[in-house]
Amino acid sequence: MADTQDMPASDPAAAPDPGATIEATKPRSETRDTIFFLVKLVIAVLIFRSFIFSPFNIPSQSMLPRLYIGDYLFVSKWNYGYSRHSLPLSLPLIPGRIFGRDPARGDVVVFRAPTGDHDVIKRVIGLPGDTIQMRHGQLILNGTAIPKERVADFTVPITPNYPAGSECPSEFLDNDAKDKPICRYQQFRETLPNGKSYMVLDRGENVSADETQVYSVPTGTVFVMGDNRDDSGDSRFDPPAGMGYVPMDRIEGKAVVSFFSTDGSANWFLPWTWFTAARWSRIGEGF
Repeated sequence: MADTQDMPASDPAAAPDPGATIEATKPRSETRDTIFFLVKLVIAVLIFRSFIFSPFNIPSQSMLPRLYIGDYLFVSKWNYGYSRHSLPLSLPLIPGRIFGRDPARGDVVVFRAPTGDHDVIKRVIGLPGDTIQMRHGQLILNGTAIPKERVADFTVPITPNYPAGSECPSEFLDNDAKDKPICRYQQFRETLPNGKSYMVLDRGENVSADETQVYSVPTGTVFVMGDNRDDSGDSRFDPPAGMGYVPMDRIEGKAVVSFFSTDGSANWFLPWTWFTAARWSRIGEGF
């Protein structure tokens, strides 16, 4: 009789469950990762620009001779505290002004204009409680004439972003030693009581700018002026022609250093002109 061998019974637990589903590992989405990265990058840039440093470019000649049209500079955002105007589009996320500190006379500040949604750069001349007046082009601060020393003329080349006519009136046109067209203005050095010294330009007698009333700077505001005294819509004039008194909470930051400058002759389709148009000597200038 043949021997027989019993087969081991199958393990019910090891049998596959026909009703079970197998969950596959989802592959990572490169598109989703890219979007998350871009969102985080945008948030980081907004925080950096709002609270640390922000770039600013010069669109007008109101701050000549220190700032040329076509200059690019960094503005530090923490010097005077923060307000809604520290944020993009002046988003109303910061109540009032926090960590507020007043600027010093002579500081070059960027602030939100009283009308419109654009930023402006000027020099702080008067603080709360100060009196300001211009007499025959002479700055009078708290009843005392600010020293104004005549120095060598200021000249600026005629270039695409500083053309003759619209920017340089014909009476100021001249030629340099190489017979290239330039604009020439009288230049003076002013020195404020705190020792801050800077250059200003004078185009001659300009009644509206050189002969003013006495301004008394209200609490919570500053009085600002452009260094190009006869071509600056500043606190000497009410909006929309000027700035009037600038509230502290509209000040966004302090000009720190120039990081680029162009004369406007560059062509985007000719890369080598990006270098020939650069004004290299102006890069790295502080305030």
